[in-house]
Amino acid sequence: MLLIRLLKRADMRGKNLVQLIKALSLLTRPRGATRRELSETLEISDRSVSRAIRMIDDLGIPIFDEKAPLEKQKHWKIESSYVDRLPNISLPKLRLSYPEILSLCMLAGESVVFKRTEIDRHIKSAIAKLMTFVPEKTRTELSTLKRIFISKTIGAKNYAGREKIITPLTESMVNRTGCRITYHAFYNDTIEETEIGPLHFYENSGGLYIFGLKLKDKTVRSYAVERIRAIRPLNRDIHYPKNFDPIARLNSAFDLTHGEPVFVKIRFSAAEARYIREKTWAENQHITTHPDGTITLSMTTSGFRDVKRWIMSFGKEAEILEPQEMKQEIEKELKEVLARMRIN
Repeated sequence: MLLIRLLKRADMRGKNLVQLIKALSLLTRPRGATRRELSETLEISDRSVSRAIRMIDDLGIPIFDEKAPLEKQKHWKIESSYVDRLPNISLPKLRLSYPEILSLCMLAGESVVFKRTEIDRHIKSAIAKLMTFVPEKTRTELSTLKRIFISKTIGAKNYAGREKIITPLTESMVNRTGCRITYHAFYNDTIEETEIGPLHFYENSGGLYIFGLKLKDKTVRSYAVERIRAIRPLNRDIHYPKNFDPIARLNSAFDLTHGEPVFVKIRFSAAEARYIREKTWAENQHITTHPDGTITLSMTTSGFRDVKRWIMSFGKEAEILEPQEMKQEIEKELKEVLARMRIN
């Protein structure tokens, strides 16, 4: 389970996973590594070195420091009995189970937003190094199994050449520092500069987004990575917002719009009922089944416009019952569509 803990604890994506491997490689040398060596090799600050040491210790990897006679600096090391050595790298013993290896392949397959980018190369390189711990027979089997997990690329956004934006965002998240971004806001088609504290990456419909703490008013907002035109790191620490739950925030919105909650009730035809039952549309949803096979879905979510577009995508198979405002808007739009069709 160590591999999974590494990925979760460090919010690992591309470069950061490779940096952790480099740090572990230095620390597993017979002489270990000084703080200066870690800082220079990883190109990080002394404060970030302290964070990296704490992270490794939190993972349960036995790390300690010692000072040899006549030396000014301490050397940090990982307990030798905890190390496997390879020709070009030393790492803590990763006793990967078959399900863990398979899950790793799935993780690589799901990195569709990084296709054709330098980060995609880092991901593949890191996984290739970790696969060195896998027996040859298992590697052969996995080369076949990896073909099972594929990702749809149509509709996915292209992040090739966006490493200059993604890398400093990632570093800010790990170091809990702020940055100034130049952002293209689509809702009013303006370019604005704002200072944020990046918190998390998340993927939605083939696009990469971040939750960022807007430093001016301390609100957490979503930003599309491809709309960030420029970024400049700030020498300013940020504090993670209290009571902010990123998973709850993602689940509170129907799509990407996080706003005032809206209660909706929709009746679906018998033909669509099975499809609606297959998914969770909101954490508090309730489904009522009717004698004729139709169902009524009731839920409270956010994103009035997103929900409205979703309902309209079902055409005659869905009937909006509540709220009345949404029902009236849908009726108005459908009349306008019919009017244009008659004209043409």
